[in-house]
Amino acid sequence: MTADIVPLKRRSDRAPSLDPMLALTAQGMNAVNAVILDRMQSKIPLIPALAGHLISGGGKRLRPMLTLAGAELVGYSGNRHHKLAAAVEFIHTATLLHDDVVDGSDLRRGKAAANIIFGNPATVLVGDFLFSRAFELMTEDGSLKVLRILSNASAVIAEGEVDQLTAQRQIETSEERYLSIIGAKTAALFAAASRIAAVVAECDERAEQALDDYGRNLGVAFQLVDDAIDYDSDATTMGKARGDDFREGKMTLPVILAYARGDQDERKFWQDAISGRREGDDALAEATRLIARHDAVEATRERARHFAARAIDALSIFPDGNARRAMAEAAEFAVARGY
Repeated sequence: MTADIVPLKRRSDRAPSLDPMLALTAQGMNAVNAVILDRMQSKIPLIPALAGHLISGGGKRLRPMLTLAGAELVGYSGNRHHKLAAAVEFIHTATLLHDDVVDGSDLRRGKAAANIIFGNPATVLVGDFLFSRAFELMTEDGSLKVLRILSNASAVIAEGEVDQLTAQRQIETSEERYLSIIGAKTAALFAAASRIAAVVAECDERAEQALDDYGRNLGVAFQLVDDAIDYDSDATTMGKARGDDFREGKMTLPVILAYARGDQDERKFWQDAISGRREGDDALAEATRLIARHDAVEATRERARHFAARAIDALSIFPDGNARRAMAEAAEFAVARGY
């Protein structure tokens, strides 16, 4: 790719939607879903049962869609990206299964988390199985570059999760460290999923980097909004229990900002709450009140809008068209959503 910066034709003022991305990738997602269904099978019945519980649970499948949309954007006409998009989804699903065990989650996508139904040992092991399937799909593709990108992303995700674990209940966690954590645990896979589309299409480094930048900034924006939603939505809308992050002592940006902006008494509350000395519904209610008082959710969403704008700007080297507009609107949707 050597195209110059091309202005994006703005859509109407309607609310941003994921529908254009869904329409753009619908045919490809049918092929991806067929690969997922085939590769999650095992002669051990518990494996497809547990994997299917999460995979069929109504997730957005945004990460594999990024691979498909990126392929459309760069004009790729082959089918290698179908298996690779399935590998991306297996990596994501495996991390979710492991996360729910680590966090002791009760809900995932609005229903009982796999670890609640099947137990922690089985959930961890099926997560390992899905990671293995992902690497099978990567090696079948045969590209060492693709393998390097996705395997590196897998390692970075694990590093991010460990970093988040060590930051848990550490009230002095900085915004800089928080952004580093979500850049690893969430944005790394968004970036890799986007970048490999340019690799299979044999684009130049500029196009690869542009898609990487798009995915990375989108991933940060997406996680920022997830963390904001934990304090300004409900379990029915979110698909998980409200205040989960607070109960687990996770240092997310709404808490970091509320703590930084708080007075001495408020800081004492946060020190007690995050350390686990104040717990329960009353503590959650107070946390939510303080976050609202200091506009910490809106400030978090404002930062998300900044990263979404950077994601959209990264697409500027590509010609205007349906794929670019759908990907830009997906970034706008990521920050406007309430779930």
